[in-house]
Amino acid sequence: MDLFGEAGSGPPKESSPLADRMRPQTLSEFVGQTHLIGPKRILRKMIESGELFSMILWGPPGTGKTTLARIIARESDAFFYPISAVTAGVKDVRKVMDAALTNRRGLSKKTILFIDEIHRFNKAQQDALLHAVEDGTLCLIGATTENPGFEVIAPLLSRCRVFKLHSLSGNELAILIRRAIERDGQLGQQHIEIEEKAVDLLIHLSGGDGRIALNGLDVAAGLAEKEGGRKKIVANHIQEALQKKSLLYDKGGDYHYDTISAFIKSVRGSDPDAAVYWMARMLEAGEDPLFIARRLIVLASEDIGNADPLGLVLANAAFQAAHAVGMPEARIILSQAATYLASAPKSNAAYLAINLASEDVKNMVSPPVPLHLRNAVTKTMKEMAYGQGYLYAHDYENGFVRQEYLPDPLKDRCYYHPKSVGRERILRRRLEKWWPKRHKGKTASSEEP
Repeated sequence: MDLFGEAGSGPPKESSPLADRMRPQTLSEFVGQTHLIGPKRILRKMIESGELFSMILWGPPGTGKTTLARIIARESDAFFYPISAVTAGVKDVRKVMDAALTNRRGLSKKTILFIDEIHRFNKAQQDALLHAVEDGTLCLIGATTENPGFEVIAPLLSRCRVFKLHSLSGNELAILIRRAIERDGQLGQQHIEIEEKAVDLLIHLSGGDGRIALNGLDVAAGLAEKEGGRKKIVANHIQEALQKKSLLYDKGGDYHYDTISAFIKSVRGSDPDAAVYWMARMLEAGEDPLFIARRLIVLASEDIGNADPLGLVLANAAFQAAHAVGMPEARIILSQAATYLASAPKSNAAYLAINLASEDVKNMVSPPVPLHLRNAVTKTMKEMAYGQGYLYAHDYENGFVRQEYLPDPLKDRCYYHPKSVGRERILRRRLEKWWPKRHKGKTASSEEP
């Protein structure tokens, strides 16, 4: 267990990865997150004032969460105890609490407990932190790639401030790359040069992750051959080092839900190009194609509905076909379904109809089924007038006769409001003719673009 000012204060070992060797030691060296540490920004002001408070640093991998926590501890002259929620438990937390009490009483120094991947702590483990955070025994800094609103218990979350870190920009990654070539001793011994195309490719393939960028540079340097006493890294070395783009995507985390949300909203918004892009992102990152297909089935009813009933048929067929053939061919099937659904006319009338009906069911005392709609399957039921007065639709012209199908308290209630788009336009006109009291002036007025 590390202590800044004691066991954990030394520089990284020469055998450490480049990202660790280049870890910033001061706030002035830190790259990125200017919205938090720029002039007069909240974390810079906290560090400068020495008034520490507990916080959760939430952001993608390789954006400086651990580094920032270490800098806060160093520049605040606080003891620093880093643990990982993957391997630590309540016993480790209690040891830090005991040490924090000793530090405060004997040395009048503050203690920072840094918990990496704090979202992996269960409720009991998080509960163990509450009292020490509340009374200021220690300052908690948690790091997570997951939304703390979902992963951190409410009592602990209320005692901490949440700060969102962003993926590094291309310019910020370029600074890290150039700095490593200029300052790292091991790279300096190899007399490394790097062409601009290689820098651009490394930035592109890193996906905003500084760790990937630096460690990819280190691997590429090992692949480059010396010529005239120097090594020159070219684009091919970067491509070989990283193989493929590191996609920020966790099938169980925020990025999973963010990306599927962007995909669904693109289809709903009738943008097939955006839909295909987000779907490609998911598939390239290893998403289950059947997960995507299932979402398209729901969307076909929720967002297209009767404006184009073929959408549901196609979505269901795409699910079956993708299941049958598997990847990589399933991507073609999903592309066909996604682009069709994105290009189809849109109506959420069926979705709204079931929501409205469900609200009445939940909020009203359920009225009895009208007698004329009940089946008289026994003599007693016939004597009680079950089925009497029911009009059989097929006995009338065009298979329609107007009679009341809703219970009396809901007479003339309208749940389904078809729009004037696609095939639903035909349904709207038909319903206006059949049920004028319900549908005249009540249907949606949107027209097809």
